[in-house]
Amino acid sequence: MTVGIYETNLDGADLRIGIVQSRFNEEVCHGLMSACLAELKNLGVIDENILYVTVPGALEIPLALQKMAETMRFDALIAIGAVIRGETYHFELVSNESGAGITRVGLDASIPIANAILTTENDVQAEARMEEKGADAARVAVEMANLAIALEKLAEATSEE
Repeated sequence: MTVGIYETNLDGADLRIGIVQSRFNEEVCHGLMSACLAELKNLGVIDENILYVTVPGALEIPLALQKMAETMRFDALIAIGAVIRGETYHFELVSNESGAGITRVGLDASIPIANAILTTENDVQAEARMEEKGADAARVAVEMANLAIALEKLAEATSEE
């Protein structure tokens, strides 16, 4: 048996990307979004192939992602938000449940989802991480969309043999 190697592909040309952004902690979310959009453009994704929607908070992100996935119009999705620790248990609830929901949507719909929901102790940490996390989400979405497409083509070719 010959070992095959798939080379990482960060070419975003012709990819369709859906983005869901939380409006809670809006300043941080705008920073994440700005960095994400800039990186998507650097990777060749054109504006016409990006759909951007907002939701009230991180807990609403999975439902919006699910509805986008159901359209079958996207090659990858991106979740953008910021959950900053407060004085109550709510931080853990929102962090854990939004993350679990995003993972479930991606697996159930078989679509790559880049999770760029920051979970930090304070605003300073969130602001320090927002640019890199936003850009990283774009790279993850493009890379995983291309990998998923390549593996689907491999599966089709294998079934035809």
